[in-house]
Amino acid sequence: MRHRSGLLAAAAILALSATSALAQQTYKIGSSVGLTGYAAVNDRAWRDSLLLAAETLNAKGGVLGKKVEIVAEDNRSEPQEAVVGYRKMMSNDQVQIFDSGCVSAGNFAAAGSVVRAQIPMVLCSILPQRPEEQKWAFSVLPPPRFEIEARYQHLKDKTDIRKVGILHDPTPYAMLMKDLGSKIAKDMGMEVVAVESYKQDDADVSVQLGRMNAAGAGAVIKMGQGGSTVTTAKNIKALGLDKMLLLASLDDGATFKQAGEVLGDRFLFVAPGVQIPESIPAGPAKDAADAFLKVWQAKYGDRDPNAGARAWDSFMLIVAAVEKAKSTEGPAVRDALETLPSIQGSFAQFNFSPEQHVGITKNPFEIGVVRGGKLVALK
Repeated sequence: MRHRSGLLAAAAILALSATSALAQQTYKIGSSVGLTGYAAVNDRAWRDSLLLAAETLNAKGGVLGKKVEIVAEDNRSEPQEAVVGYRKMMSNDQVQIFDSGCVSAGNFAAAGSVVRAQIPMVLCSILPQRPEEQKWAFSVLPPPRFEIEARYQHLKDKTDIRKVGILHDPTPYAMLMKDLGSKIAKDMGMEVVAVESYKQDDADVSVQLGRMNAAGAGAVIKMGQGGSTVTTAKNIKALGLDKMLLLASLDDGATFKQAGEVLGDRFLFVAPGVQIPESIPAGPAKDAADAFLKVWQAKYGDRDPNAGARAWDSFMLIVAAVEKAKSTEGPAVRDALETLPSIQGSFAQFNFSPEQHVGITKNPFEIGVVRGGKLVALK
């Protein structure tokens, strides 16, 4: 019996050693993503692009001799679910860094426990609010003011509309944009005459649109992603608001195409160059976008590249930081992310520093429109 017990103990030690050796050969990147719920379209693309980036890098040998493994957990676009997923990835999967999707509230809710574990977070969303959490978080989302400024500037330069309504959902990102939209309006020559809210699963926003129209709004500045944009477009048409424009936030091209089918040229949106690549002039930005699109389209055809491009860039930023640090340890990679040189990505150029954890510092947006079923830059 003692001999058998000894053999079993030895086998267990060997198994643990093998697991430990395998872990040492793998760099695990965790990702909290809304694969269901309001963020699903964008976050599925985020997850799929991370997998594609890891596959591409692993084919070249990985990073620091380690293969990269993506561990993704569906947060169902809900903060509570995100917390559960983050904890699982830290305790069970032992991920070494997070590269998470666009559900800001979920990333916020989990940030405290992630920071206590000294694990860096690269996020599709805005940064958490607490300074101690921001120290470990890096955003690849353009600052919300860039979206607002691009839309206001279009109205100022290309239309006679000066009165607008803001329509927003309750997510942290949309709430931040709503507040900024009201503050920036005066400086941009706009007047916000109505601010209305909706829930992501609302099937009708006619009442909110009616109040905006009564207040004299000539355009709706919508802040929030997903199918609610299509709902808003349909309601504008059903109400017979034939002169009202709808200007949408950064989102997936499938959403834009559906809304564009309803409102035609009265539906406008903010878009990065990678979403309308014909608009990018020759140079490093076009080269980076074309390189990503070649890989993306080989795998996914004409699937919209917006969220995928930022996920690809976020992955490459992590790889650059690991190579700079010559380590996969969380604190070392965090420090390296702060000191990376300026990097041209497929979505935008990224400039991190100890004081700057929002990597996009130059407005990457153009105003787009749907024509012939395609997203094009509005000239």
